[in-house]
Amino acid sequence: MNMKSYRQLLFLILLLTGTAFLSCGNSKNRLQEPTTGVEEKVKVEVPTFNADSAYAYIERQVAFGPRVPNSRAHCDCGDYLAAQLKRFGAEVYSQTAELTAYDGTLLHARNLIGVYRPEATKRILLCSHWDSRPYADQDKEQHRHTAIDGANDGASGVGVLLEIARQLQRQSATLGIDLVFFDAEDYGAPDFFDGLHRAEYWCLGSQYWGRIPHTANYKARFGILLDMVGGKNATFFYEGYSSRTAGKAMKKIWKAAERLGYSRYFIAQEGGEVTDDHVFVNRFRQIPCVDIIDYDPHSDTGFNPTWHTLDDNMEHIDKATLQAVGQTLLEVIYNEQ
Repeated sequence: MNMKSYRQLLFLILLLTGTAFLSCGNSKNRLQEPTTGVEEKVKVEVPTFNADSAYAYIERQVAFGPRVPNSRAHCDCGDYLAAQLKRFGAEVYSQTAELTAYDGTLLHARNLIGVYRPEATKRILLCSHWDSRPYADQDKEQHRHTAIDGANDGASGVGVLLEIARQLQRQSATLGIDLVFFDAEDYGAPDFFDGLHRAEYWCLGSQYWGRIPHTANYKARFGILLDMVGGKNATFFYEGYSSRTAGKAMKKIWKAAERLGYSRYFIAQEGGEVTDDHVFVNRFRQIPCVDIIDYDPHSDTGFNPTWHTLDDNMEHIDKATLQAVGQTLLEVIYNEQ
């Protein structure tokens, strides 16, 4: 073989070898597509909140009469709420306790818990108080010892959560969801009480649950508390304690409301700070919990004009407000991965 023929043969061998490597490389590329490092977000179908349904649940609670602990109305309404949670497919816990009020009264209290997907380790807590105020201490003098209906202050949050329970039965969320109805939130010392006023006189049910939850070592990614979420022209500002302890979750909720067109209700500005159930959820369970509560920066109390008065009745419940709150919550919990 001369040098020219040898070179031609060597070139042919190298060409065939290179083609083989190239073919293997192309085959590998076909099997393994390059990744961008960015996960594509799955489109989630979020249920539509039914404000008429939520309104009916509020109306049903109010029909029992003021849900003051130790009263017949309180007992009957508690049975109704437990039955509704069970009807909507929740695993129901009824947590009873005897709690001492500011004046020494022993309250026969009952926290009600509805659990969805109990096997899930990643969970979201949704809560509200279901009792009503034993005193209209922000009303006229002659009414200050009269119990209130609590249509907005108590029943509205529970009504929204019952409608969410109905939706959860129809379409399960990705995460586990716990609905907690706290008792004895509104039995705090009235303005006319001649004695020491302490934050711990309020939210007795959430304090008890915080120390002794329905499930040992209970944890949740975050919590959302609803309080007075059915009033006309309601505005929900960033509540102060929530801002400090649950800022990330809080901004997620307000951004969801903005996407849905509810910015007139969810005001992305700092508001007042209140003692509410979310404080004790965070203090005792270390769960960041956001308080969605009607705040009026122009009123003397900071709250809705019907707050702790006999005007807190069905006449002042607005379905548009319920829709804004309920749809925002569904948007948040169904998009949480």
